[in-house]
Amino acid sequence: MLKFYYNLAPNPMKVALLLEELGMPYEPIPVDTRLGEQFKPEFLAINPNAKLPAIADGDAIVFDSNAILLYLAEKAGRFVPMQPGTAARGQMLSWLMFIASGIGPYSGQSVHFRHYAPEPKEYALNRYDFEAHRHWKILEDRLATNRYLLGDDYGICDMAFWGWARLMAYVLGGEQHWAQYPNVKRLLDEISARPAAARVEQLRKTHAFKTEMDAEALRNMFPQNERLSKG
Repeated sequence: MLKFYYNLAPNPMKVALLLEELGMPYEPIPVDTRLGEQFKPEFLAINPNAKLPAIADGDAIVFDSNAILLYLAEKAGRFVPMQPGTAARGQMLSWLMFIASGIGPYSGQSVHFRHYAPEPKEYALNRYDFEAHRHWKILEDRLATNRYLLGDDYGICDMAFWGWARLMAYVLGGEQHWAQYPNVKRLLDEISARPAAARVEQLRKTHAFKTEMDAEALRNMFPQNERLSKG
């Protein structure tokens, strides 16, 4: 059975959504990053980058959430244009990689500098807040004229979107920002109402991850700060 290494962050949740949409049997294996479990040798053998999610599908080991989405969708022949060299395939790759290289990194850095970074952080927060808004506006404009990111067909690009859209207010600093992105909210709500999304919410309740952001968690989540303490 496929093994799914996860925590509750946006990237694992988009993979969980696809697994549930596919009805694909899997064994969920929690990896608590605040406890430093991502650095254990047995997990590094799965993902040497020490990030979630990852899957082990027989002999196939795949890490990076959007790579996993593409791998699983192609394996199942669902939620993805399958024909190479077509316009639909090109659009899918473009929006999938836009989320991988734009939405995820800039939203993640906006979260970091808004909620966790020590002062002074005005310059960094301004940069990543600006870029996060810029990237979300691109999705908003796309969804103003398309039901889904690829038009009329729900697929892995929308699942990748859903993982991060669930946290958009946290990324941008407050619930008031939903008013700026009504089409993002529309699609988020539509996907969240799907039975597969409800099953993801049940998965989220099956394991008690550490919630405290104490010294241990900060050390495990942001190991780069150890270099600062050593002067």
